Amino acid sequence: MKNIGQMMKQAQEMQSKMTDIQDKLSDLEIEGSSGAGLIKVILSGKNDVRKIKIDTSLINPKEPDVLEDLLIAAFNDAKSKVENEVNSRMSEVTGGLQLPPGFKLPF
Repeated sequence: MKNIGQMMKQAQEMQSKMTDIQDKLSDLEIEGSSGAGLIKVILSGKNDVRKIKIDTSLINPKEPDVLEDLLIAAFNDAKSKVENEVNSRMSEVTGGLQLPPGFKLPF
């Protein structure tokens, strides 16, 4: 019975730490870029778009596809960086515990 009490305490501590990390992720800003830095997308740690910066040299009404592709690439770069940061912070809490496939934290 002593082990169950200890496990419950550890679970509560882990939940508290995860809640703290989730709160901090809202304030986190991570930048992704493409086109050698001519496009920048800044996301929060919860994948909310905070800012998009476009170098004016890329604005060509005759070639919108180029700008669209670069925006997608910059967003995907930022999203990948956010996922890596979230996984890194969560692994600190879980102590490297491997979660089941498809199980994502904190979302």
